Amino acid sequence: MSYVDLDGCEVLHGAGGSKAPVVYVVDLPEHPFDLAAAAEGLRAHVVRVPVRRWDDSLTPWPAAGVRPGSPDFGGRAAETLAELVGATIPAVEAARGLDPARRAVCGYSLGGLFSLYAFACAASPFSACACLSGSVWYEGWVDYLRRTCPDGAGRYAYLSIGKKERRAGAPIMRGVQDDLEACAAILREHGCAVDLVVGPGNHMQHHTERLAAGLAALDARLARDR
Repeated sequence: MSYVDLDGCEVLHGAGGSKAPVVYVVDLPEHPFDLAAAAEGLRAHVVRVPVRRWDDSLTPWPAAGVRPGSPDFGGRAAETLAELVGATIPAVEAARGLDPARRAVCGYSLGGLFSLYAFACAASPFSACACLSGSVWYEGWVDYLRRTCPDGAGRYAYLSIGKKERRAGAPIMRGVQDDLEACAAILREHGCAVDLVVGPGNHMQHHTERLAAGLAALDARLARDR
């Protein structure tokens, strides 16, 4: 099954030219982010990557739903990452004449979890990531990152969350800020540069502002590292 909607991918060109870094933003086709507003003024190019069936395609292994009776998570992130890296990225960059030296991945909620997963995988093609209100409460995630986190020297992660997120949602979700702080500590222990930002609002608020801040942080870091 294909999880990435290649036909729905959209490239927002930055000011940096064909060799500028590219940030791949995981998006939900049914409720897309205002990416044009969030990406305004960047040097890096930004690619919207619509991904189908979030609960399956963006989760790293199967897990029970967050509440009794809710659908289980499918755990197909490895397949989605293989599709993104092996097919989507080459197709998008060839079609648009992009030849970046560095790439980043960015996402919100389960997209943020997937972005951190893609960043932390062995032989990851991404030198930076933004995990925005990421679902790092996911069962087993922090222990997995602790066991498998690669060398982060020369790499960068931007993590952000709303200060009210720990107060809402199913019980498993209420440790999300503690879990995000644990992720930041693990990445730093492995030599990765990390910014952790706690901003206003809950999980359902300030989407565009968090996305814009994450993209700006990636843009600045990738420009500095060239």
